[in-house]
Amino acid sequence: MATIWELDFYSRPILDERQKKLWELLICQSPIGINDATDSLYRYSEFTNSQQVNSIWLGRAIEKAIAQAPEPPEKIRFFRRQMNNMIAKACAELAIPIALSRRTYLLNQWLEQRMEEVYPTYPGYQPGTNSSGQYMNSVPQPLPDALIGEKWTFVSLEAGAFTEMSEWDIDFGEVFPLTMMNLTPNSLIPGLIIYSSRAQPIAAWISGLELAFVQFNHGSPARLLLNTGGNDCWILANLTNPSIIAEAKTFSEAKSKAKEVHFLAVQSDPESESFAGFWLLQEINI
Repeated sequence: MATIWELDFYSRPILDERQKKLWELLICQSPIGINDATDSLYRYSEFTNSQQVNSIWLGRAIEKAIAQAPEPPEKIRFFRRQMNNMIAKACAELAIPIALSRRTYLLNQWLEQRMEEVYPTYPGYQPGTNSSGQYMNSVPQPLPDALIGEKWTFVSLEAGAFTEMSEWDIDFGEVFPLTMMNLTPNSLIPGLIIYSSRAQPIAAWISGLELAFVQFNHGSPARLLLNTGGNDCWILANLTNPSIIAEAKTFSEAKSKAKEVHFLAVQSDPESESFAGFWLLQEINI
């Protein structure tokens, strides 16, 4: 499996001796297995002052992180779109691919923990909320015709069932340990399964995206949306049948009860015992 890093480089609510905000680089390795122990995954942090905020400093800091890591990253994800140019330049010098992504689950948990427990211990701490990634709602785009499923259905699985995922037949996908979300084994995880005779190419296309989350939009028309990357949004289905809309609402409510954790799967047909694609997702506010 690929080694993926999650990265944040931004100002923190701590003032230095010049009364300027300190900046901090946070890096953590993305969990890629359902049974990964997140506490053992590689992490790196380093503060700097605002005068050092540039792609040169960032590139050198990433080099230091790589030198200390068990293995270098094959890709780096980040969620702050306003930092895109600086991160892109630093990583280009190191020949590391990057991705603007809302799939930075462990990083966001770590950042929240530091906001609550670490930064307040510094003398120059200034209470305040963490700056957002400045995401804007994009206009949902229709899926390419060749990628539209022939049928789909809502399902649910208990969290405990995912511990056996290593034995499932899955061609494309990405997951994370549900333990990092503090979900009990009997928590119900809602999901959406797409069925298609072209399951393989659909799953391959989806695997090339930075999947964020599946969302029920109860506007007019009601829709199921697939959010990807930093700002992209695709129309999975327009919903007109009242019973289907009711199922979509139930799916959305189940997400809320499961801390917004859910899954997207692709299969050739309902009788199949294998998955062309399977992705665990979480809708988070960044």
